[in-house]
Amino acid sequence: MKIGLLLHELHRDENDLAHELLRVSERHKVDHEIYHLGRDLAHWSQNHVRELATLAERFDARLDPEPVDELKATERLREKAGELVGRRPQSALLLLRDLREVYIKASGVSVDWEMLGQAAQGLQDTDLLAAVQRCHPDTLRQLRWANGKLKESSTQILIS
Repeated sequence: MKIGLLLHELHRDENDLAHELLRVSERHKVDHEIYHLGRDLAHWSQNHVRELATLAERFDARLDPEPVDELKATERLREKAGELVGRRPQSALLLLRDLREVYIKASGVSVDWEMLGQAAQGLQDTDLLAAVQRCHPDTLRQLRWANGKLKESSTQILIS
């Protein structure tokens, strides 16, 4: 059974998504929606990391229950520089790139949850399936948020 491998991959991907959302929120601190909602969405992935660590024990996998948290000092300096740039045209293009990265990472996490859901159904594991049903909708919401922000921002940024 390879469920432990999938849980490990999903754990890593959720951590990466949480880190990316925190990074984007810090980098675009002047945009209050990006900052606050990005942090809220990152917390969802952090909660998923904790849940995955608990599930992994049943499949002989060991995962760190502590999710990625705040950014390191060097990243904070980089983000501070981004804050100083403010609303210059370059920062607008950077926002599109960052949202695209969040969208791509959230898409990968969603696929991981889909595979885990299929495995849970095949095993008839109600606990594993319940975890997928709790967590996957959060990931879909993260994905829709990034896609919606891209749609909302692209026209204005790209043609101005």
